[in-house]
Amino acid sequence: MPETHDCPLCKASDERLLWSDRHCRVIAVDDPDYAGYCRVIWHDHVREMSDLPASERRHVMDVVYAVEASLRALMQPDKINLASFGNMVPHLHWHVIPRFRDDRHFPEPVWGRAQREPEARPERTPKHDTLADRIRRAMQDPT
Repeated sequence: MPETHDCPLCKASDERLLWSDRHCRVIAVDDPDYAGYCRVIWHDHVREMSDLPASERRHVMDVVYAVEASLRALMQPDKINLASFGNMVPHLHWHVIPRFRDDRHFPEPVWGRAQREPEARPERTPKHDTLADRIRRAMQDPT
């Protein structure tokens, strides 16, 4: 599908790219409350998973699973949240968010009402190069 000029995900800018192939890319999201937060973004402007052929749907989910497994191995979170909304930006993308019992919103969604004030927490942010390497290896062997 052609690029949509007003779509912020069609034009990659100022992103911390962790991994990419001809279909999609994985970026690190800079969120001080959610270390390790990643986004899997389909390159073409597609609104819904069902707009993709079955093989491409499987591929994007393989990427989501690879990111999830990589974050679990590196960070040992209490939970990983996977979400694909598109209400604000109708361009196919997935949020992959490591969650910890002491994060601001736990057990609520990260977009919900905060449950506690931010406080000093252990540094959890994985090194981008290490995370990128884990994702790359997971995509080479997606078992």
